[in-house]
Amino acid sequence: MENCIFCKIIKGDIPCNKIYENENFLAFLDIKPVSDGHLIIIPKKHVVWMQEADDEIISEIFKLTKKIMLALKKGLSCDYVQQSVVGNEVPHFHIHLIPRYYSDNFRNFPTKEYKEGQEKEILKKIISAL
Repeated sequence: MENCIFCKIIKGDIPCNKIYENENFLAFLDIKPVSDGHLIIIPKKHVVWMQEADDEIISEIFKLTKKIMLALKKGLSCDYVQQSVVGNEVPHFHIHLIPRYYSDNFRNFPTKEYKEGQEKEILKKIISAL
Protein backbone atom coordinates (compact mmCIF):
# COMPACT_ATOMS: atom_id res chain seq x y z
CA MET A 1 0.00 0.00 0.00
CA GLU A 2 1.29 3.39 -0.97
CA ASN A 3 0.79 5.20 2.36
CA CYS A 4 1.46 2.27 4.71
CA ILE A 5 4.50 2.97 6.88
CA PHE A 6 5.25 -0.77 7.21
CA CYS A 7 5.14 -1.22 3.43
CA LYS A 8 7.60 1.68 3.16
CA ILE A 9 9.87 -0.07 5.67
CA ILE A 10 9.64 -3.30 3.65
CA LYS A 11 10.59 -1.44 0.45
CA GLY A 12 13.53 0.23 2.21
CA ASP A 13 12.09 3.74 1.87
CA ILE A 14 12.16 4.07 5.68
CA PRO A 15 15.07 2.57 7.64
CA CYS A 16 14.57 0.08 10.46
CA ASN A 17 16.67 -1.88 12.90
CA LYS A 18 16.15 -5.27 11.32
CA ILE A 19 16.18 -8.37 13.50
CA TYR A 20 15.12 -10.91 10.88
CA GLU A 21 14.03 -11.00 7.25
CA ASN A 22 13.09 -13.65 4.73
CA GLU A 23 11.04 -13.53 1.53
CA ASN A 24 7.70 -13.29 3.40
CA PHE A 25 8.36 -11.57 6.74
CA LEU A 26 10.30 -8.79 8.39
CA ALA A 27 11.03 -8.29 12.10
CA PHE A 28 12.47 -5.05 13.43
CA LEU A 29 12.81 -3.08 16.66
CA ASP A 30 9.85 -0.89 17.58
CA ILE A 31 10.84 2.80 17.49
CA LYS A 32 8.80 3.48 20.67
CA PRO A 33 9.54 0.38 22.77
CA VAL A 34 7.69 -0.65 25.89
CA SER A 35 10.91 -2.38 26.98
CA ASP A 36 14.37 -2.92 25.50
CA GLY A 37 14.10 -5.39 22.62
CA HIS A 38 10.41 -4.71 21.91
CA LEU A 39 9.99 -5.63 18.27
CA ILE A 40 7.42 -5.99 15.54
CA ILE A 41 6.95 -8.85 13.06
CA ILE A 42 5.09 -8.12 9.82
CA PRO A 43 4.19 -10.04 6.68
CA LYS A 44 5.64 -8.46 3.55
CA LYS A 45 2.29 -8.92 1.85
CA HIS A 46 0.07 -6.00 2.83
CA VAL A 47 -2.80 -7.28 4.95
CA VAL A 48 -4.66 -4.85 7.20
CA TRP A 49 -6.18 -7.24 9.74
CA MET A 50 -5.01 -10.66 10.90
CA GLN A 51 -8.35 -12.23 9.99
CA GLU A 52 -7.81 -11.14 6.38
CA ALA A 53 -4.49 -13.01 6.10
CA ASP A 54 -4.44 -16.40 4.42
CA ASP A 55 -3.82 -19.49 6.55
CA GLU A 56 -0.25 -19.88 5.29
CA ILE A 57 0.72 -16.38 6.46
CA ILE A 58 -0.91 -17.01 9.83
CA SER A 59 0.85 -20.33 10.29
CA GLU A 60 4.26 -19.07 9.22
CA ILE A 61 4.16 -15.80 11.16
CA PHE A 62 3.37 -17.62 14.39
CA LYS A 63 6.17 -20.14 13.80
CA LEU A 64 8.51 -17.19 13.29
CA THR A 65 7.06 -15.49 16.38
CA LYS A 66 7.99 -18.51 18.51
CA LYS A 67 11.52 -18.60 17.05
CA ILE A 68 12.09 -14.92 17.81
CA MET A 69 10.51 -15.20 21.27
CA LEU A 70 13.05 -17.89 22.14
CA ALA A 71 15.87 -15.68 20.84
CA LEU A 72 14.61 -12.75 22.94
CA LYS A 73 14.52 -14.91 26.07
CA LYS A 74 18.01 -16.24 25.43
CA GLY A 75 19.60 -13.02 24.18
CA LEU A 76 18.09 -10.63 26.72
CA SER A 77 17.61 -13.04 29.64
CA CYS A 78 14.05 -11.83 30.06
CA ASP A 79 11.59 -13.84 32.13
CA TYR A 80 9.01 -14.10 29.34
CA VAL A 81 7.89 -12.42 26.13
CA GLN A 82 4.50 -10.81 25.87
CA GLN A 83 2.91 -10.90 22.43
CA SER A 84 0.23 -8.62 21.15
CA VAL A 85 -1.71 -8.55 17.90
CA VAL A 86 -3.49 -5.22 17.92
CA GLY A 87 -3.08 -3.53 14.58
CA ASN A 88 -5.07 -0.37 15.08
CA GLU A 89 -2.08 1.95 15.23
CA VAL A 90 -0.76 0.94 11.79
CA PRO A 91 -3.16 -0.56 9.20
CA HIS A 92 -0.89 -3.55 8.43
CA PHE A 93 -1.14 -6.87 10.30
CA HIS A 94 1.69 -7.08 12.83
CA ILE A 95 2.71 -8.79 16.03
CA HIS A 96 4.44 -7.01 18.89
CA LEU A 97 6.92 -9.00 20.98
CA ILE A 98 7.75 -7.34 24.28
CA PRO A 99 10.48 -8.73 26.54
CA ARG A 100 9.19 -8.78 30.11
CA TYR A 101 10.64 -9.24 33.57
CA TYR A 102 8.74 -10.26 36.68
CA SER A 103 10.13 -7.16 38.39
CA ASP A 104 8.89 -4.66 35.78
CA ASN A 105 5.33 -4.42 37.15
CA PHE A 106 4.12 -3.59 33.66
CA ARG A 107 0.33 -3.68 33.37
CA ASN A 108 -1.20 -2.55 30.13
CA PHE A 109 -4.57 -4.19 29.78
CA PRO A 110 -7.42 -2.62 31.73
CA THR A 111 -10.04 -5.11 32.82
CA LYS A 112 -13.73 -4.87 33.57
CA GLU A 113 -16.48 -7.04 34.97
CA TYR A 114 -19.47 -8.32 33.04
CA LYS A 115 -22.91 -7.18 34.11
CA GLU A 116 -25.40 -9.80 35.24
CA GLY A 117 -26.26 -12.11 32.31
CA GLN A 118 -23.98 -10.29 29.88
CA GLU A 119 -21.51 -13.19 29.61
CA LYS A 120 -24.18 -15.59 28.33
CA GLU A 121 -25.37 -13.10 25.69
CA ILE A 122 -21.82 -12.57 24.45
CA LEU A 123 -21.22 -16.34 24.38
CA LYS A 124 -24.36 -16.86 22.26
CA LYS A 125 -23.28 -14.22 19.74
CA ILE A 126 -19.79 -15.65 19.32
CA ILE A 127 -20.85 -19.29 19.22
CA SER A 128 -23.58 -18.58 16.67
CA ALA A 129 -20.99 -16.88 14.44
CA LEU A 130 -18.77 -19.97 14.50
